[in-house]
Amino acid sequence: MIRRGLVWLVCMLGASVASLETVMAAEVPVLGKIERLDPAFDRLVEPGAVVELLAEKKFEWSEGPIWDASNRRLLFSDIPRNMIWEWSEAGGLKKFLQPSGYTGTEPFTGREPGSNGLTFNKAGELVMCQHGDRRVAKLSGGKFVTLADRYQGKRLNSPNDLAIKSNGDVYFTDPPYGLPKVAEDPAKELDFQGVYRLNARGELTLLTRELSRPNGLAFSPDEQTLYVANSDPNKAIVMAYPVKSDGTLGSGRVFFDATPAAQAKKPGLPDGMKVSRDGTVWATGPGGVLVYSAAGKHLGTLATGVPTANLAFGDDGSTLYITADKNLARVRTQVKGW
Repeated sequence: MIRRGLVWLVCMLGASVASLETVMAAEVPVLGKIERLDPAFDRLVEPGAVVELLAEKKFEWSEGPIWDASNRRLLFSDIPRNMIWEWSEAGGLKKFLQPSGYTGTEPFTGREPGSNGLTFNKAGELVMCQHGDRRVAKLSGGKFVTLADRYQGKRLNSPNDLAIKSNGDVYFTDPPYGLPKVAEDPAKELDFQGVYRLNARGELTLLTRELSRPNGLAFSPDEQTLYVANSDPNKAIVMAYPVKSDGTLGSGRVFFDATPAAQAKKPGLPDGMKVSRDGTVWATGPGGVLVYSAAGKHLGTLATGVPTANLAFGDDGSTLYITADKNLARVRTQVKGW
């Protein structure tokens, strides 16, 4: 539910009067509510905080946000429109890139042609999962460069989300959502949905094929664990996999099972996620953004009231930006992410 609420903005004055503060109450649009399930949640999100709505009903389906620190802006995908938006405090909302995920000349017959997950590599290049082109690509010199589009000679389904390890390896998921007929599409060449690793030499390794709908993924702060969401309403889970020294994955365990909430028709499914520096897992799922301790305890929910796709930390690391259906929102946090 979208309502209106109050947030407090603290404005510091000049250096000559640094001891003074001016505190102003400003009315801003708010998305949903914050549900606190455990006292530990108050150390993550300050009591009285709200989810601030930055753009309301502006998008077809907003996804894949990433903070562009060098330009102080947020980039995010609008998959049905085949484009990437940018938002900044100074400039507001602007179109950044179109097309973003499908560059073919024939009309795209499906619902999701555009880019999905976005990130930056060490060189500062934008790396993206492209549904329509069925590849992971980077934007270099104004042109798309394919990083991975086939596994053992067969075309990937539609790469969905990605995370880059500190050594530069790209981990990504490959469900069928970008195919016009999804899993039943005649152009689907792989008979499974995989999680992959692409190393610096361009070698693509299948890490697991056990998930029916692998989606968002994120590393723990020490990179010893890879979390992977499964956006299947019949098995709406977040998995935790140990990362081996060679970059492959060990046997996974269920980190959190949101299937009861999904079957209770709470809006959304396990999708994008991020892990803050303290090890807290912020994962979209049934009901909004579900916040878990490193041990898998559900501490609270940013209950947006709408299906919520993804999220990213920005600004100085203590602002969580949220792509929620047709909306863009943010909440201030008391912990920092990357």
